[in-house]
Amino acid sequence: MQITHDEAQSLAPFRWLKKPAIDGPPAQRDPKVVERVSQMLSEIERKGMDAVRAYAQELDGWSGALEVGAAELKKSGDALPADVRTALEMGYERTHRFASAQREHLTDFEIELAPGVRGGQRYVPVSRVGAYLPAGRFPLLASAFMTVGVAKAAGVPTVVACTPPSGEHGAHPAVLYGAYLSRADRVFAVGGVQALGAMAFGLLGEAPVDMLVGAGNAFVTEAKRQLFGQVGIDLLAGPSEVAVLADHTADPVWVAADLLGQAEHGPNSPAALITTSEELGQAVVAEMDRRLATLATRDIAGPAWRDFGSVIVVRDRDEAVAVADVLGPEHLEIHTEDDDFYLDNLTNYGSLFIGPWSTVAYSDKGIAGTNHVLPTGKTARYNAGLSVSRFLKPLTYQRAAKEGTAALAPAVERISAFEGLAAHGATATLRIDAIGRKSGAFDEVPEALRAQL
Repeated sequence: MQITHDEAQSLAPFRWLKKPAIDGPPAQRDPKVVERVSQMLSEIERKGMDAVRAYAQELDGWSGALEVGAAELKKSGDALPADVRTALEMGYERTHRFASAQREHLTDFEIELAPGVRGGQRYVPVSRVGAYLPAGRFPLLASAFMTVGVAKAAGVPTVVACTPPSGEHGAHPAVLYGAYLSRADRVFAVGGVQALGAMAFGLLGEAPVDMLVGAGNAFVTEAKRQLFGQVGIDLLAGPSEVAVLADHTADPVWVAADLLGQAEHGPNSPAALITTSEELGQAVVAEMDRRLATLATRDIAGPAWRDFGSVIVVRDRDEAVAVADVLGPEHLEIHTEDDDFYLDNLTNYGSLFIGPWSTVAYSDKGIAGTNHVLPTGKTARYNAGLSVSRFLKPLTYQRAAKEGTAALAPAVERISAFEGLAAHGATATLRIDAIGRKSGAFDEVPEALRAQL
């Protein structure tokens, strides 16, 4: 999430108050990761569960049962503090409610295109989804809501989930409880590349999944990249990004806190401030230094801010929009006196957080209802976050009656002859002859239609 030299040339002049220390994209593909993932997937495909179990022992120190039983899954919430359990239940309910509303607004339809000719579209869910629920340095407890739960809201019949075990302790109970709340059909204590390979190759007592979803580290992301085509994927996400667009009315303490709230995801997580106020920018830089001095995760957030953090000063709100759309951040917060202007004019972001009371963390934890699996690395220019629509196939169909032949066949016959595709043309000719070419049904395009053209 940085502005390249070529991109800068296309923008009105702006000024850096702080520029990233590292010049280049933070999430480049590491050749060693690519090679290792390729080798692992090849071995898993050849050796099946023997390879999966060997990697579980080697990488996660786990030699116990891979599947989490239904009884254990149901009781997973008992191991959690009551307040955490209640918060998770709240997050699931809100995420499910928002996803259900998304599904309700995706409606099937059928229209008449000409007399006797109808076309339609149905939203049909994919059959099988494999969800990866990360639990590395920091377990992301809302992940199941965003993947398993949203897939279920879309109507996916079977959702299998995998989450990494931690040594002899097995899977994290809070992650398991999230999977339980989200109605996962089966849950396995399998992590990383071996989890994605097992789901994609159908090694977990289930047929191969049709789609893999969920965030993860560089190895998980690379595995999804290599498996894409054999299965569908949601998106290639990571590392986490945040940008705050603020003016003179913003509180530098709140802005700095929200930037650090995402920078602590990892040492290569970009955080950017775009502001029309140089005074605010200077205050935020000072506040970042002050907060980092005592932040418990400063060993992570500090390098992220130093190497990938930026503060950009622009002249007005139009330039602020232009810079933000070039950055295309995963998360974009708006702290201004004219938030609706930015809502109406911004186009490139994963998810928008409007007003100082809308911090990204609300979405990260599932409490705001919207999905936190979002596009990174400027892919928001052409991609959107995970939603029920990603699990639904908008399947079209056509319904042509005998009386619709006149509106279809003659044009197909003529186009096919011009193209030289005789077999195409024959399919139309057969239907014309069945009616009778001289029946009067094959008049020229009606004048009313020609006027529309």
